[in-house]
Amino acid sequence: MSEKIVKIGIIGIGNMGSSHAQRIANGDIQGMKLVAVADRKEKRREWAKESLPEDVKIYEDGEALLEDPEVNAVLIATPHYQHPELSIKAMEHHLNVICEKPAGVYTKQVREMIACADEHPELTFAMMFNQRTNPVYIRMHELVQSGKYGKIKRVNWIITDWYRTQHYYDSGDWRATWDGEGGGVLLNQCPHQLDLLQWICGMPVRVRSFLHEGKWHHIEVEDDVTTYMEFPDGGTGVFITSTGDAPGTNRFEVDLEKAKIVCEHDQLSVYELDVNEREYCFTATEGFVPPAGKEVPQEISSENPQHNGVLQAFADHIRMGGALIADGREGINGLTLSNAMHLSSWLDEMVEIPFNEELYLEKLNEKRRSSKVKENVVEDTANLEGTY
Repeated sequence: MSEKIVKIGIIGIGNMGSSHAQRIANGDIQGMKLVAVADRKEKRREWAKESLPEDVKIYEDGEALLEDPEVNAVLIATPHYQHPELSIKAMEHHLNVICEKPAGVYTKQVREMIACADEHPELTFAMMFNQRTNPVYIRMHELVQSGKYGKIKRVNWIITDWYRTQHYYDSGDWRATWDGEGGGVLLNQCPHQLDLLQWICGMPVRVRSFLHEGKWHHIEVEDDVTTYMEFPDGGTGVFITSTGDAPGTNRFEVDLEKAKIVCEHDQLSVYELDVNEREYCFTATEGFVPPAGKEVPQEISSENPQHNGVLQAFADHIRMGGALIADGREGINGLTLSNAMHLSSWLDEMVEIPFNEELYLEKLNEKRRSSKVKENVVEDTANLEGTY
């Protein structure tokens, strides 16, 4: 490790990749310089030529960028199936890697990526889980994982505040297709929330899911999800998401033996009980009176660096050994949840975690074989400022 400049190349400059390119080119990330970008689409390469500094090299292919001797780190922002493949190739070229969410489409492929990272411990491998920089979620993680409030009894998360129109789904030939994207709301919008769910509450051991494909849009993948979850210590939960609700909701509740924690509108409330509810339940002498408690004010930082924070931590880890926001190996956790949810719905039954990865891949490939090529696609790259 040294305080060298991280000379990064970005493979894929669509919505997210172009946003990352601009923030790095603007000098927002200390110790990091954008030296190259790659995209197979001529329109995106034209954008790069017009919008990025003249010294940024532009490649038609990601593998050509990996051969660039100036590049010592790569950001992968391509369609999902390519994330593990390109990450592996980058590490085999002895390049540090930061991968956009999700880690991949199916866990078997992501395990190969993790195995490659383990073979190259000298390299930095990170995931773009920018919601882990949100101080509200950091505080929730601290409170739940500390054990201060006992075991989890119930988890409820309804996250439907990412409404999408048909125009959004028609803006890319790969978007919202089984063969191009590998899934819908669970794989595109929800990877951050699924990562946070397991980071804060731990991994469920069983799920029963109901996924509706093309319920609100003309698409072949899921745009409406309701999942029931069971946790190791007996806690249960519900996860609901959709891209068809307007207005949407984002409310995350965690009920524990000694507290109720609620996150909504980026505000955190903690109601702390005076006693453990499980003990109180069996010792109380009245039938209708709940245990007493009080609201406990939380000191929450106003700093929420999001993508900039993840990229800065990545650069600092390469240069000085600083802590990552999320190690790349953690990307498999949220994907495990989404794969289990898909499989449960496809089989119409409860699915244990860990699940049969070969069976999941078999079912996914069936979906891919029936996937249709889009017609009348209107390529459109959105301005993502202020989004997740």
